[in-house]
Amino acid sequence: MTDIIKEILKELPAKSISEAVFEGANIVLYTKDKEFFLDNKGAIRNAVNSVKKRIELRPDPSICMAQEEAEKEIRKIIPEEAAIDQIIFDPERSMVVIEAEKPGLAIGKQGFFLHEVRAKTTWVPLIRRKPALRSKLIENIRGVLYQNSDYRRKFLDKVGHRIYDGWIREKKHEWIRLSYLGGGRQVGRSSILLQTPESRVLMDVGVNVADDKDPYPILEAPEFDIKQLDAVIISHAHLDHCGFVPYLFKYGYRGPIYCTEPTRDVMALLTLDYVKIARGEGRDPIYNADDIREMVKHTITLEYGEVTDITPDIRITLYNSGHIIGSSMVHLHIGNGLHNLVYGADMKCAPTRLLEPAISSFPRCETFMCEATYGGKDCVLPPRAEQEKHIENVITETLKQGGKVLIPVLGVGRAQEVMVVIDHMVRTKKIPDVPIFVDGMVWDVTAIHTAYPEFLNHTIRKQIFHKDENPFLNEKFKQVASVKERKVVIEETGSCIILATSGMLVGGPSVEYLRNLSDNPKNSLMFVSYQGEGSLGKRIQRGEREIMFQTTGKPELCPIKMGVHTIEGFSGHAGRKELMDFMKRIDPKPKRVLVNHGESSRCLDLASSIHKQNRIETGAPRNLEAVRIK
Repeated sequence: MTDIIKEILKELPAKSISEAVFEGANIVLYTKDKEFFLDNKGAIRNAVNSVKKRIELRPDPSICMAQEEAEKEIRKIIPEEAAIDQIIFDPERSMVVIEAEKPGLAIGKQGFFLHEVRAKTTWVPLIRRKPALRSKLIENIRGVLYQNSDYRRKFLDKVGHRIYDGWIREKKHEWIRLSYLGGGRQVGRSSILLQTPESRVLMDVGVNVADDKDPYPILEAPEFDIKQLDAVIISHAHLDHCGFVPYLFKYGYRGPIYCTEPTRDVMALLTLDYVKIARGEGRDPIYNADDIREMVKHTITLEYGEVTDITPDIRITLYNSGHIIGSSMVHLHIGNGLHNLVYGADMKCAPTRLLEPAISSFPRCETFMCEATYGGKDCVLPPRAEQEKHIENVITETLKQGGKVLIPVLGVGRAQEVMVVIDHMVRTKKIPDVPIFVDGMVWDVTAIHTAYPEFLNHTIRKQIFHKDENPFLNEKFKQVASVKERKVVIEETGSCIILATSGMLVGGPSVEYLRNLSDNPKNSLMFVSYQGEGSLGKRIQRGEREIMFQTTGKPELCPIKMGVHTIEGFSGHAGRKELMDFMKRIDPKPKRVLVNHGESSRCLDLASSIHKQNRIETGAPRNLEAVRIK
């Protein structure tokens, strides 16, 4: 045992603790003394105050009531009106998850029913809201975690020892270096290696789905060694930030992945889909479902604002970035106050229909890493209300002439944002009453949104809690679940709206719809997402009107006769004005800003403008460039 555990045990009554282990940076104490578990008389609080770390007391599994009996007891204790759905036991950790439609009723006044469950069953109860849409994926992920509970316990203890056992590398000097392995002056394959004398941490490790030439991060860089890697932090679950994570596990990485809970779930879904699309196109995927399972087993989820150590000299806190559900800005406190770095990743600095805007206030911030997706002088996004009116007009005009509206969407974020907007238009009768088909992974990701309403804005959260107001449960939304159903939408259904992945038309059902609908001028194609360089969507945006599709037979040339519309103001990225305003608001004002995640000209332009406006040092590193920040 390490010194910190010895210090804690000194604070507690002799023989009260049967086992002391780490769960990442947290310390978990197990007791066989039921009375001490139910009332430790402030001993745990005193220990927390002494070591300034999170400590949790749990019953030793040997004193927990048998699961079958405990389930009966729980159902007796918690009122029927709470509508319990599932009760899931995690025996290795003496915890029980209780899913209920009305969590408040399950908890009871001042936690009355939770106290009762603890006292009667000696299990530690956790209450979760039953999702409005059932997600098979979330159930599978929880299944993987519970099936590997013993492995997880050992893994988390090992992570804790890495944090608390002291330095393993020689400390000669204090320094901090960032190496850009992807995302430097480009959009796609974001991956930045943070090095200190003690730590090696990857911030994001994505793939560029729009680029066949250089799709993956440059892990052959001399400073990267997978055997030396201590931790991976994933800002959010778009493939250009997380799509390469399972590849690390394929090649032997067994360390922690830090992210929010929705990010873990969506990341698993998108990487599984990435494998499926590769196989569907006759390519060998770069990893498989087993590698994705390993990724899930090694993920440690954090809440916004939760502070945790990840190595002996790095502490992180995740903050809302306003981009997609669970997306984070990563605050890194390095070297016991030596330097504070904020990796902004992908940000939206204004409120949207789904999310609150990005946080702009931090405890400390000497270096800020800012995206430049829309950072150029020409990237002035029009007002959201104006763009929603544009969507309304395109839909109305297309449906009036008997056409179909195809909206390629990113499965995460844009799809749900568009669903909320269209739901509002349907409810207020601003658009004709037609079916709205949802194809691709959109349905699964939407179910994940309903499972984590606390990550959404106040309005949507309230609507999700009331079934009749929940925008995602609008009966007009119809899931397309098979190739046969897709064929019916294309060939037999009249005027309709189709939301389909992928948002850049680089695979997925949206390409199939385009191939079949493109030659009819009554139809409309509406872009609401960023179109990456090299993607089919970008080529059409630039005016290409004849597309060669590779079908099962010979190549097929399809003319694009349908109307093409771009809705600029709908991006989940901040526009130029938002970014410049954000840099004025950020508190405290950083001493340096590093610009990434943007086309080269936009990165350079934004870096120059931030320097002129704020009189601070700026840079726009290229890929393979290393920047010493301390």
